[in-house]
Amino acid sequence: MVIFNHTCAAPCLINTSKSPFCSAVVSIAALLFASSTPPDIPVPPSTFWFQEDFDNFWSECPWEEDLKYAKAVCNRIEVPLEVVHLTDEYWKNVVSYIIDEYRCGRTPNPDVLCNTRIKFGAFMDAIKSMDFDYVASGHYANVVHSCTNQVDDDSILELSQDMVKDQTYFLSHLSQVQLKRLIFPLGCISKEEVRKLATQFDLPNKDRKDSQGICFLGKIKFSEFVARHIGEEEGVILEAETGDFLGKHRGFWFYTIGQRQGLRLPGGPWYVVEKDVKNNVVFASRNYFSFDKRRRIFRVGSLRWLSRLGTDQTCHLQCKVRHGPGFYNCSLTMESGEGCDEDVAVVQLSEDDQGLAAGQFAAFYQGKTCLGSGVILESWDDKGFPVCAKALEIARIEDKSLLGKPVKIKVKPPLELDQEVGSTELNKEHKSSQIAAAKRGRLALFPPIKWLQQFRDNWFRIF
Repeated sequence: MVIFNHTCAAPCLINTSKSPFCSAVVSIAALLFASSTPPDIPVPPSTFWFQEDFDNFWSECPWEEDLKYAKAVCNRIEVPLEVVHLTDEYWKNVVSYIIDEYRCGRTPNPDVLCNTRIKFGAFMDAIKSMDFDYVASGHYANVVHSCTNQVDDDSILELSQDMVKDQTYFLSHLSQVQLKRLIFPLGCISKEEVRKLATQFDLPNKDRKDSQGICFLGKIKFSEFVARHIGEEEGVILEAETGDFLGKHRGFWFYTIGQRQGLRLPGGPWYVVEKDVKNNVVFASRNYFSFDKRRRIFRVGSLRWLSRLGTDQTCHLQCKVRHGPGFYNCSLTMESGEGCDEDVAVVQLSEDDQGLAAGQFAAFYQGKTCLGSGVILESWDDKGFPVCAKALEIARIEDKSLLGKPVKIKVKPPLELDQEVGSTELNKEHKSSQIAAAKRGRLALFPPIKWLQQFRDNWFRIF
């Protein structure tokens, strides 16, 4: 027996692009695949969950339209629809956590948390009394289950066929208990082929746009959500290299490391490079991509492994620090912090990354296998962006009115502009090379075969 949990590929609540009914093309295609199982495998009701009274400007969230599409699709393929309400669980386990993390100056990832705590956490708990073997979801990923049915045998999370849409990064913090109950029927085909299937089966939602953005916000801007739930508190922006008073901001929680938009400073581009949470100060720089600002070493905590690592203290792996097709080669060294209840790992990337933010996840891979992930921790020692002593001293001044008016920002000298253009071009080349490498990796990992045959083979192997 299979129970189908249609939540969109990105974690969500209610919204055309962020609700459990959003981008139904993806997960309904998974439902359609599983509905084609052999006659001796019954298909029970498809189970959906949605939020009805979440305090996030509900009038902006077209959940009724999403539900209408969900019903239409289920009627089209003759599968009953059941709704499971998980409003309280989502607020407690995802949204409240995210708000607390932003208050602490970190940048959490709601998509990873939603998969772990809601889609395959609270949802699994809600249906545990039902008789089922697997939950099928429309994520772009593959899971390989053991054929021996031994309790101690691990299931393996692998990259999908579509490396651009691959969602193993968002699934990397699942537990083995969760992974063993999952199947991902779309892992062996591309998004383009899913769209073709939706058209072929004439699904009512065949032309709906892909889901994007933060899952629970809907059409609400992130800044509006933060202002509503955390509030605003005026602070100052200081130049990291000089300590110059550049301007003011609404609160450090509106900014993340590497952010460019929202600073509203002339003579840029300016980037957020560090934050002083205690004193509500944001440090900015125009030299974010300079060669002497190397950012390739960081620590991760809250580690969760889906596959066992080798016995060596240092492992040579691949790493993703955000969703997308790009990987870094990396070394991971385990260390046990004194007086710390959890293990911490030090990660060194093969190349610099300009957007490492505390609170985000780093997922680790070996070939096409996703091994697990951890949460990126705050910078320590001299591993973060270098903020000068003067800037740090000014940040500690309690009465910021003593700073007077912001300095008049000068246009960057031509030499600095040339260096920035060069470093920006290098950054673009780096991203292009990452995408090219991902495509080469896709061909190496997934030789051209008939996707439908692969799906059938995988399906019958499960049963």
